[in-house]
Amino acid sequence: MILLRSLLFIAAFYLMSVMTCLIMVPFLFMPRPILARALRVWGAAVTWLLKVICGVRVEVRGVEHRPTGPALIAAKHQGMFDIFGQLPVLPDACFILKKELTVIPFFGWYAAKDRMIVVDREGHSAALKKLVRDARDRMKEDRQIVIFPEGTRSSPGEPTEYKPGVAALYRELDLPCSLLALNTGVHWPRKGLKIYPGTIVFQYLPPIPAGLKRAEFMREMATRIDAASNALLAEGV
Repeated sequence: MILLRSLLFIAAFYLMSVMTCLIMVPFLFMPRPILARALRVWGAAVTWLLKVICGVRVEVRGVEHRPTGPALIAAKHQGMFDIFGQLPVLPDACFILKKELTVIPFFGWYAAKDRMIVVDREGHSAALKKLVRDARDRMKEDRQIVIFPEGTRSSPGEPTEYKPGVAALYRELDLPCSLLALNTGVHWPRKGLKIYPGTIVFQYLPPIPAGLKRAEFMREMATRIDAASNALLAEGV
């Protein structure tokens, strides 16, 4: 039954996404906020499909810590829904994406129009400077910059290494860093076709204040995100 419902959801998800991509083509020629609102509606629709077809609810915890103005957010990364599910939660999310994703038809066009930040992971110091420059620019638009410091998706409970790009943003933007723990990989794993019923939790944690040294910041960020994400795993929601 889980496999059948999962296949039904995947079919509905891709059908709806293709239709949405086609419908939104005119938005490429309109002001960016119009496209941003459309993407939030699409994210809400994906969340609704998960609930109706697969029995997966979405719960946002720590709402009092969720940023609503210009902010830097360091998030755990376990699956595609880490992006889709946050679109309707944040007022104006700006995700940091790897360059390879921008070649995907429609996805790359809409990411460019919505001014997502693209990182060339082979660019080293030049890429890091561009990342900081783009982040400062997006902050002028009162956006919430979401970075996945692990750099790739991980399985729930899997030990991972956090990359230093987030520390550069934290230092150069001179802002507190909001933290996001989650358990998306429990219900929508990064591998396989099955989607498991239950509750996906996005948990915003108290932000790390600005001004910490790099090593202290990285240690605090990793410890707090991993502890909260593992607690969600142990909770078994």
